[in-house]
Amino acid sequence: MDTTIAFAGGGLDRADHIRGDADKLGSLMNWRARLLRLEGIDPVIAPDGGLDWGTLADADPDAELVFLGLSEDGRGCFAQVTPAIIGSVAPPNPRLWAAMGSLSPADLTIYGGARSLVDWHARHRFCARCGSATKLAKGGWQRSCTNDACKAEHFPRVDPVTIMTVECEGELLLGRQPRFPPRRYSALAGFVEPGEGLEDAVRREVQEEAGVKVGEVRFVASQPWPFPSSLMIACHAFTTQREITIDETELDDARWFTREEVRYAMTGAEDGAFIAPPPFAVAHHLLKWWLSQ
Repeated sequence: MDTTIAFAGGGLDRADHIRGDADKLGSLMNWRARLLRLEGIDPVIAPDGGLDWGTLADADPDAELVFLGLSEDGRGCFAQVTPAIIGSVAPPNPRLWAAMGSLSPADLTIYGGARSLVDWHARHRFCARCGSATKLAKGGWQRSCTNDACKAEHFPRVDPVTIMTVECEGELLLGRQPRFPPRRYSALAGFVEPGEGLEDAVRREVQEEAGVKVGEVRFVASQPWPFPSSLMIACHAFTTQREITIDETELDDARWFTREEVRYAMTGAEDGAFIAPPPFAVAHHLLKWWLSQ
């Protein structure tokens, strides 16, 4: 895929070699260091439309500092896990989607990683093995159990999700979830389950949601999705079965669309057969990829 996908590519040098070196990490916490300004876990947008950065002097004294990586000029970049967001549950602010439209691809990548990491720290304060409190380690890329009898190490999790279009005789199967805006259709999607390969997850999810059995599955692209921390694995599958049986607990509707209908919807026209997914979603790029084949 020859286009940049939101939240993927570019960003900071993650500098893994620094994370576990307390001396090197400490040497970066100086007056040159940058602190990503967040409102909760939403981005603060600077006047120029990019991410807003402060200094470590702006940090909450009770916050944990997470090392995001190095800027191009070698400065340490950090985000903070403040007491105010620990244990809180807040859906994405509606203003967030508009704000993301002003961010460059590199800024989106930085923000997406920071959001996922800060949110993970806010929600994982206790050891999953023994229940004891955990503490930040390796610059924020690990939490360690404080119980000397346990000492378990916990790492930021990423949940794999397959998202797939299905093709039959030159037409595309798309569905709409109840939470979608009116008339929006998109690719089907679902979490990969334990003990399951990606191809198996694609086949299972399509059959569960639309009652369609698929055969060949092709990988197309991937996208980190920080709501809260998923990896969207975009695939394209093929079937010879046109009959659809919808799982109404998952979908409001699912139907086949012609190439002409998909192409027109991707122009953003309001009078199309459906409204396409937004450009920052990997489903948009999946439809674009299909049209290019």
